[in-house]
Amino acid sequence: MAPAELVELKKQIEDLLEKQMVRPSVSPWGAPILLVKKKDGGARLCVDYRQLNKLTIKNKYPLPRIDDLMDQLRGASVFSKIDLRSRYHQIRVKESNIPKTAFRTRYGHYEYVVMPFGVTNALAVFMDYMNRIFRSFLDRFVVVFIDDILVYSRSLEDHREHLRLVFEVLRERQLYAKLSKCEFWLSEVKFLGHVISAEGIVVDPAKVEVVIQWEPSRTAMEIRSFVRLASYYRRFIEGFSRIVMSLTQLTRKDQPFVWMDACEQSFQELKG
Repeated sequence: MAPAELVELKKQIEDLLEKQMVRPSVSPWGAPILLVKKKDGGARLCVDYRQLNKLTIKNKYPLPRIDDLMDQLRGASVFSKIDLRSRYHQIRVKESNIPKTAFRTRYGHYEYVVMPFGVTNALAVFMDYMNRIFRSFLDRFVVVFIDDILVYSRSLEDHREHLRLVFEVLRERQLYAKLSKCEFWLSEVKFLGHVISAEGIVVDPAKVEVVIQWEPSRTAMEIRSFVRLASYYRRFIEGFSRIVMSLTQLTRKDQPFVWMDACEQSFQELKG
């Protein structure tokens, strides 16, 4: 690492130690680390857990389908959006598993006592936990997707009570929200790439623009990314499965990548 990167690395390790998210380790495990640039020009400390993930039994807990979540919001007219701070870091790691999270740096060997980013089961574990603590509220007045909580109500009076119940759960579980990203008492809210109001649900124009501006793809990986993004809005595209068929065929392992007229037609139709 360059001198400037070492300064940043030391600063971030000291911050993690101060917040008691990591501790010094003597574990036989030890994943490498790297600093990844953020959009704001800063850097994020990332641990490369690929070798650990290869040995981990995968948690098959299902993520909710976006369409199913959106269907629960019909009839609602008041919304509040709560964003949890630090996401996975609010979940503690079982003591016997802490040594497996160890990582090595220029300034020592450390291990996480809270759930780190990058481990293969983090998303499933967090989603499972959120669904369990809010289970009695789901499909009534709460939608949860990872660390995003949407509270929805038919009236202002109902919404006041719904927010009280949600905050009670967060306080009991000692889960903290990032207030700068929270929004309350909205008549229209952007959530999971959609704009939701009493009038209905529409696609967020900013997200649609990404699809429209997508350049023609020339690899199976690029096609897979495009199809995944477009399928996010399949409920708004009539005949989506038919349109996308020629593109999905290009993503098959045994299929040679040949961009034919049918592929171009499907590509343009989805963008249109």
